Order: sequence, then structure tokens, then C-alpha cells
Amino acid sequence: MARAGRLTDESKEAPMATSPTAPGLRREMSFLDLTMACLGAMIGSGWLLGALAAAGMAGPASVLAWLIGGIAVLLIGLVYAELSGMLPEAGGIARYPHFTHGSLTGWMMGWGAFLAYASVPAIEAEAVTQYASRYIPALYPAAGSKAVATPTGLVVDFVLVVLFFLINSLGVKIFAKTNTAVTLVKTIMPSLTILVFLFAAHHWGNFTAHSGGGFAPFGVAGVLKAVGLSGIIFSFLGFRQAVDLAAEAKNPQKDLPRAIMISVGIALVVYTLLQVAFIIGVPGTALAKGWATINYTAPYAQLAGALGLGWLAVLLYADAVISPAGTGNVYAASTARVAYALGRNRYVPKVLTRVSGTGIPIVAQIVGVIFTAAFLLPFPSWTSLVGVISAATVFTYIIGPISAVVLRKTEPTARRPFRLAGMGVIAPAAFVIGSLIIYWTGWKVDWKLAVAILGGSLIWAIAVKGSGGALAELNGSDVASAAWLIVYVLFMLAATYFGSARFGSPFNHAHGLVHYPFDLIGVVIGSLLFYFWGVASGRRGAEGTAALERVEAELSSAPGARQATMAMGDAAQPAQRPHGMGPASA
Repeated sequence: MARAGRLTDESKEAPMATSPTAPGLRREMSFLDLTMACLGAMIGSGWLLGALAAAGMAGPASVLAWLIGGIAVLLIGLVYAELSGMLPEAGGIARYPHFTHGSLTGWMMGWGAFLAYASVPAIEAEAVTQYASRYIPALYPAAGSKAVATPTGLVVDFVLVVLFFLINSLGVKIFAKTNTAVTLVKTIMPSLTILVFLFAAHHWGNFTAHSGGGFAPFGVAGVLKAVGLSGIIFSFLGFRQAVDLAAEAKNPQKDLPRAIMISVGIALVVYTLLQVAFIIGVPGTALAKGWATINYTAPYAQLAGALGLGWLAVLLYADAVISPAGTGNVYAASTARVAYALGRNRYVPKVLTRVSGTGIPIVAQIVGVIFTAAFLLPFPSWTSLVGVISAATVFTYIIGPISAVVLRKTEPTARRPFRLAGMGVIAPAAFVIGSLIIYWTGWKVDWKLAVAILGGSLIWAIAVKGSGGALAELNGSDVASAAWLIVYVLFMLAATYFGSARFGSPFNHAHGLVHYPFDLIGVVIGSLLFYFWGVASGRRGAEGTAALERVEAELSSAPGARQATMAMGDAAQPAQRPHGMGPASA
């Protein structure tokens, strides 16, 4: 991994010009706001419900699952740190593949990201009402993490989703300040829970208790399954909020990379310690039938009550409204930025790029609310959503390592305030880890993901044919640059279907023709082949070069235009000439 970075700074602060690369948006988010946006997205329902689900799948070894998940996301985050510092674009996940692989790849990734993002406010609303069922049983009559919302619960969920929209419509400055305050408050509770449980809970024997099956009752497969399905990856995915809000950052080149790395690091420590706290907080008598049978509606609050910590239980129930609601609010903002980016790419009607007087992509925000509300209907419980969201979001993240390497080849002179050392190792490693996470989520989730990505892309391409948009202008080059991605989705679907039965399926379709661990080896080898195919399929696009030139122009026109350069293990870069001035490096 790259070594600690250093800052070679010719001018301590070189903020960008006030006019961002995304027309109409306002640069009003500080470094603290960006960091809190990431951390606020990560510290949500995951800390309230993820530990229970992880323990049910991996037992005490779930602590390792959190470490694996956090490190995996950190590797992906490092790649996006370079991309976002280089090209601060609103809804970057839809813009980067558009720049490096054309319209078809960009649409598939942007569509997948939009679906994943739009579903998160729904899942956070579900978490709020699930905890609130302690006081209003009509919201969730069933106990445990598999509770199903009642019609009343769904109405409350919908009201919360609309509330997220109203807060975001007030403007990015109000959103940022509100979220920063809420995040600072809601990080207090997980920290307090860790400290109190470490001192008050004394069931350390749970880590090796035979009644619970020992440290790893479900083996390595259980740990890996927990990474993808229990909410672990879901909990860490919020680092991308800074990337999606990049066009509204005051000083994106300097602040974005730091916000990403600091927030992931904090979340990794907090979540790992929370899992330890949960393990030692479970009464030994509850393990009589094993970890998989433990069932709580509000895990930490109920355990606090069992430990005689009624005051902590009251605070936890209160925080259970603030924490998920804050995360849902952040994702509502990101959903709108991805929809806005799809409009800028001309994949969807241009009206989605319309910005309100408060500097918000208002039409994109409305579309996001509609899709979020739709996600409340087919997935009426927290656990039924996290696996789908995790797989869909990781799928869209895997383009980052490929786009970063392609841009290094096609735009070698571009200004990179943060330059990731060891990109040649970290990028393929991040891609492989992302593929493994998708595989670990299993057939039950992956077939839905494949249908949503491939089926949704096909339906939309037919619908917009002749409309004059970018997808109506697809050419052979776009298709050739996307071939690797289409085949990759089919490969992952086949790997999950025929892979080890340890990962199961709702229809017993995981025949296990390729047994564990050879299935994992196959996914690793196959992923590496697709990574190199994806890099080879990249190209220098006119829109990508134009975006880099806009960034260069903004930096040149800003006060104190010389920009700081942060290098992770690499020597500081020399001054770069403007983009597009020389031939691309193949």
C-alpha cells in the first residue's frame, strides 16, 4: 500500500474559481463538510443493525469481516482519491466511464449507480421505523432483523423520504451545514456505545464459546458471506459522497482526497470496535442455539437494557432516528448528482440538468425521490435491501480503477494533486476485491443485479432510439469499449450460479460445480483478465479532455493559481502543461 503522503505546497491554499465545471452548481462545501458527508453516509443504519447480521453469518469472526470490508473499500477509495482530485465532477461515477470508455459503458455504470443510490434513502427510512417500532409496534410487528414493514410503516418511510427531499431543496450550503452538525452529533453515540460496552459487558468468552460454535462457527465462507451480505460493505460505501459532491467543493483538489481517506479510516476503526462490543454484549444464554438464531429488533439498545444500562438504551433509541435519517439525507443529495450527471452525458433528457435558484439540480432531485419511493415497495425490510445495494454499488465502483489507469495513459500531463503510488498494483487489486464482494453476495442478489444492469440498459437504449441523445448516437467504438463490461457481468453471473454451494441461493441454483476454494480462484483469475481487457478498451475522449481543460482554466483563474500537489509515495509532480496540448500516451 502507498506510504503516508506529503504535501509539497507552493501556495498553502489555492481554491478553485467560484464557477464549477458543473454549470449552475455552487462551490460552498468545505473540507469539514466533505468529510462529514462521507462519514455521515457511512455512520447510519449499518452501525445499528449491521453487527447483528454479521454475527449471524460469521459469529465472532465477523470482526475479521469488518476489517476485510474496510480495507477493500479503502483500496477502492484510494483510486477515487486520485480521480476526484484530478477531475472534480458532479456525479463522477457516471462521468469517469463516459470520459474513458464512451456512452454505453458510462450509461451502464451511471444507471447502476443511480439505482443503488436511490435505494439508500429507502433503506435508511426502513431503519428509522424499525427502531421506532419499540414505541409504535404497528410499524414493525415482527421482531428481529428480518422484520417486515406494515402499511403504516411504509407510509412513515415515504414521509421521511419526502423530508430528505425538502432539506436538500434548500441549497447545498444549508444541506452541508445541517449534515455536518448532525454527523458530529451522531458519531457520539457509536463512540459512547463502544466505551460503555467495553467496560460494562463482560462476556469475552463469547469469542470462543462452544455453545456458539467457537470463533468461526461458519468457517471462512461465513466471514466472506458476511462481507457482502450483512451490511458491512454497505456501511463503508459512503466514501463516494465527496466524489459525487465534488463540483460543489470549495477546494476539491486538496480536500477531496483527504476527506475520502480520513472518513474511511475513522469508519473502519469505529465499526470494528462496534462489532467487538456487540459480541461481548450478547448474554451467554442467548447462544444456546448458535449465533444464527440471535434475533433483535434494536440490537445495541436491547443489549444495553439487558446489561442494566437503561439510560444508554434510551439514548440509543433516540439516536436510531438521527443516524439513519442523516445518512438517508446525504444519499438523497448524491442520487440527484448522479441523475444530473446522466443528463450532462446526454443519456437522459436535458431537463435533469436544470438547477434551481438555490443551486440544486431540482428536477434530478424529484426523479430521485420517485425512484426512492418505488424501492420501499418490493423490499419492505432492511436486510432484503442491503445485499442488493452493496452488490450494485460495488459493481459501479469497479470502473474507478480502470478509468484511473486509462486516464494515466491518455492524459499523462494532467494535473494530479493526489497521485497514488503503486497504482499498477492497487488498481487491479481493487478491481479483484470488488469482484469478490459481488460474488460473495450470492446468486439471490446477483441475478437481480444482472437483470437491472443489462435489462435496464437494453430497455432504455430502445426507448431513446432516435431521440437524439448520446445513446441514440452509439457507434462501433462505444460498443467495442463496452464489450468487456457486458461479458464481465455475464461471467460474474455464471460464476455465482455455478460456484460453491456454500454461498447458496433461494432456488438451490448454486450447484457447486466449481467447489470452494477453486471458485474463488476462478473469480480472481477471471477478474484480472477483465481488468486488463477493460484498461485496453479505454480511449481518449474529447469530452474527457475538455473537462480536464476546464479544470485547468479554473485553477489558472483562481487566486494564487499554483496548486498544491499531494503525493502518496511518489515524488512531487513537476508543473504540468495544459491538457490536450500533446499526443496521448498509449
